[in-house]
Amino acid sequence: MRDSALEHFDALFGPEFGHGKALDLAPLRATLAALGNPQSKLPPIIHVAGTNGKGSTIAFMRAIAEAAGLRVHTYTKPHLFKLNERFVVSGAPASEEALILAAEHIAAISRDLTQFDAQVAAAFLLFSETPADLVLLETGMGGRDDSTNVVTPALSAITPIDLDHQDVLGATLTEIATHKAGIIKPNTPAIIARQPDEACDILVAHAAHVNAPLLQHGQDWDAYANAGRLVVQTETRALDLPLPALAGAHQIENAGLACAALMRWRPDLSHDAFAKGIADATWPARLQPLTRGALSAPIRAIGGEVWVDGGHNAHAGVALSYAMQDMKARRGGKNIAIVGLRKRKDATLFIAALARFADHIIAVPLADDHVSTNELAALGDKLGIDSTTAPSLAIAMQNAAQLPAPRVLICGSFVLAAEALAAENA
Repeated sequence: MRDSALEHFDALFGPEFGHGKALDLAPLRATLAALGNPQSKLPPIIHVAGTNGKGSTIAFMRAIAEAAGLRVHTYTKPHLFKLNERFVVSGAPASEEALILAAEHIAAISRDLTQFDAQVAAAFLLFSETPADLVLLETGMGGRDDSTNVVTPALSAITPIDLDHQDVLGATLTEIATHKAGIIKPNTPAIIARQPDEACDILVAHAAHVNAPLLQHGQDWDAYANAGRLVVQTETRALDLPLPALAGAHQIENAGLACAALMRWRPDLSHDAFAKGIADATWPARLQPLTRGALSAPIRAIGGEVWVDGGHNAHAGVALSYAMQDMKARRGGKNIAIVGLRKRKDATLFIAALARFADHIIAVPLADDHVSTNELAALGDKLGIDSTTAPSLAIAMQNAAQLPAPRVLICGSFVLAAEALAAENA
């Protein structure tokens, strides 16, 4: 599947990763100024940072806002199949042609940008040209020095913080949280999910330093499942909603954060809009079931089930572990993890998280640079999990089908998730 827009961005600005440039917002700010500062011509912005759950939280917020009749722009990452998935302009993905024109316009001003800088500038250009009521903006990495952090938001939201991108953001939660805290702006409300103590201390201190009203999960708002419903409470309002359409207990917190953020931004949004948005929100490759294609057919034929998730760090692995353990407790069967990881990810921590639920691990290669399958299998074996390798996802699925009624989770990378979804939909 050719991606003309991505090819254009690659040619004009180099690869998105591994470019070797320092985190520096000055080139982007100069380019945006030459473009007329489109980021200052946008509707209200909710800026979202965190380690995991950013995309799901935005998916819930978008669905709720659209159920209320609002027009919404979103910028998220990564994409699964084509670059234009990242750019939703008033409810519809930007065309490849529009992205190519935006890239050329930006490159004519400056090529001294990272590709992510250029993507963010393109998003601001496209959003500024089409009316909307709300922008939902996801950071790429970190927050303080992130390319998206050139805006003045109406509200900032921070999902759970954990270890990821340690090579850039730092090796400790304190260092990583310091980066994430940078999206909290002076005198601007910020809402945060439940955090590890070290991360929470940093966020609270930064909010106090910039005089930003801070709403903390468990203190100023709460979200929990009760009798098959989602309850979200703030100091001024309570919502009794359907459970999220997205699977996994971790989506309770993401949905709650979305609701609490929108209740703070627009207290007038109706209960019906929240209910419909939570029930209807979709976000691919987040514990997504595969139910109809040839890839999952061998598993389903023997009474098994197949799930796919792009999670690739320890925190995501723990969330997946809880979800898969819960499925096993309720429905029985063996849990099998089919795993592929990029080299820049922490394979040891991710496999350790999967070991909490997996009865068997099958390591597979990715289409680009990846941790060797032998290394992944060795990590699983070291933790006492029966671990093997397979030369491809298709063969891994055939191997998994040798076990009775297996529950298969394809995970570790959005590259692998995209391969699974493409094969399922072929």
